[in-house]
Amino acid sequence: MAAELGSYKQAHTSSPPLTLGNSRVVEGPAPLKELGSRAQAMRGALFYQSTLLARPLVVPHKYQEQPYQLTARIHASQALYASSGSKAASLHWTAERVLSIVLLALGPAAYFSPSPVIDYSLAAALTLHGHWGIGQVLTDYVHGDTKIKIANTGLFLLSTVTFAGLCYFNYNDVGICKAIAMLWSK
Repeated sequence: MAAELGSYKQAHTSSPPLTLGNSRVVEGPAPLKELGSRAQAMRGALFYQSTLLARPLVVPHKYQEQPYQLTARIHASQALYASSGSKAASLHWTAERVLSIVLLALGPAAYFSPSPVIDYSLAAALTLHGHWGIGQVLTDYVHGDTKIKIANTGLFLLSTVTFAGLCYFNYNDVGICKAIAMLWSK
């Protein structure tokens, strides 16, 4: 009895999962029946290997029958506040969430009652939000003590210039709230 297309029997009557030991490079396209089982095997292999810090990559060589394996190293991020304990990290996480809620509240407040207090609050909140966000990107992607120090110095300079520029704009021009309202009115 032949299994119908898409049935449970068809999906589970395939060959064993694809591994380095039983894989080979095929020049022509695989039949649909084999392609389905290979796709399932690769999906399963990727799911189970997603927790590894060094993921294998199988690369077919032009003149070999068997593929060979390369390893891609993935850096694990260090905890931002690992030395000071989990209390500081927890407080930082809570502060990020509070700042996000404050930013959500400042949007309608800026629209319905624009004022210098709202302008400077937006300047501080947007600068801090950007500083923390870029800081997380640097934590994830910059490695090495010297590079981290240079990146953090650049981040502090960028945040300082951003806050100073927004404050200058609020003091010497129309302010953030009215500037956005002017952009929307045109």
